[in-house]
Amino acid sequence: MDSMKNQATPVVTKETKNRIRVDYEGKLSFKERLMEKLKASNTWIKIIVAIFRFVLMLGVSFVIIFPFIAKIAGSFMTKEDVIDSTISLIPKHPTLEIYKAIIVENHYFEALANTFILAFTCALIQMIVACLVGYGLAKFKFKGNKLLMALVVLTMVIPHGALEMSMDRHFIYFDLGTVLSWNYPGLIELIKGAPLQLKNTFTPLFILSLGGLAFKNGLYIYLMRQFFKGVPDELEESAYVDGSGFFRTFFQIILPLAVPMMITVFLFSFSWQWTDEFYTGLIFDTNIDKVYLMPDVYLVPQSLRFDYAGTALYENVINHTGGLMIIAPLIILYLFCQRYLVQGIERSGLVG
Repeated sequence: MDSMKNQATPVVTKETKNRIRVDYEGKLSFKERLMEKLKASNTWIKIIVAIFRFVLMLGVSFVIIFPFIAKIAGSFMTKEDVIDSTISLIPKHPTLEIYKAIIVENHYFEALANTFILAFTCALIQMIVACLVGYGLAKFKFKGNKLLMALVVLTMVIPHGALEMSMDRHFIYFDLGTVLSWNYPGLIELIKGAPLQLKNTFTPLFILSLGGLAFKNGLYIYLMRQFFKGVPDELEESAYVDGSGFFRTFFQIILPLAVPMMITVFLFSFSWQWTDEFYTGLIFDTNIDKVYLMPDVYLVPQSLRFDYAGTALYENVINHTGGLMIIAPLIILYLFCQRYLVQGIERSGLVG
């Protein structure tokens, strides 16, 4: 009886059902299989949802990408094509005159080299300073820790315009002797001389980076602090137990963990310094010993300045072309470093 009962109730597994379905569908033609799927109750709902999702993503992508396409297409137009209302994206007379004028008259490659040296050096200094200060604020307990962090945040809140006049006067008459004479009056006789003229040099930006007061430096310190607060204290404690000192622990254990975050800070600093106009416009004088930087690429070349109908529209096209040439190196940099940028933001504690 037991054997007959077992034979009467065979067990149908999921694999058996899949095999039966595959065998059944294998005997049907493509049209018949398609009709069978369309007869299912949820098939039409899936199709409608998929179409809606595709149309929505296509529309959003178009809204985001179209301005870039329009600016790229406009960079190849002549002034006649720009003012021609019948032309939208494809120019009738494609030309490279805007690119040639910007490269030659705006000294594009000289500005590219100068800006790269400035942005790379400032980004490297700010990354190191932010790493050291952020680690100290995150892992060391001392009086005034929170106050110091509040001051760091305050540097992000104060408008740049509030510091413009004082910074300008300070770097025009940078007198180290006056500063030292406050505490060491005897040294003033040794270093007496004319104040240093630091305008039109990279030195003021390097000094600001070393002092942690450069462009958005407070944000970089905050990012590094948030990252180091997430590093377990047990790693340092175990290293100290094994006889490792502070510097060895920091450079051999903590610092390798912070590489993605350091790269993120470096990319942020490099990108913002690359497109900065406030500090460069404040420190570099346009009339004396001209130093070409990326903001100069944005200007309208002299050979393209004419008095004709649609002048403002054509100058906008030139400005957009200069903007594309400015951000092109940043796009290339992002393509190579996007993985580290995403990892650094994820580990900073700003998302979650």
